[in-house]
Amino acid sequence: MGKLVTEMLKGTLEGIVLAILSGRPAYGYEITAWLREQGFSDIAEGTIYALLVRIEQRGLVDVEKVPSEKGPPRKVYSLNDQGREYLEEFWRTWSFLADRLEQLRKGGK
Repeated sequence: MGKLVTEMLKGTLEGIVLAILSGRPAYGYEITAWLREQGFSDIAEGTIYALLVRIEQRGLVDVEKVPSEKGPPRKVYSLNDQGREYLEEFWRTWSFLADRLEQLRKGGK
């Protein structure tokens, strides 16, 4: 099941990260740690950082550089209005797909 979960996550990880950021601002390592605590142990930190760069470039998050006790400043990401709109669309799409998959699982049309 590990490989299947990994493949399915590829299409949903962006929405998952935006959902995390809808609760509170966070930096990359915090997001990765939270995902691992939730059982997504195979997610590489680099995967999250690459995703954060993409959603920043697409204007879905705001970024603030915050001083770090160790090393360079951390980039703290927060969901902005455009990101909230995108997340709402993600949840609508998720609900649509989940409903159709559940119908298929139950053998319905």
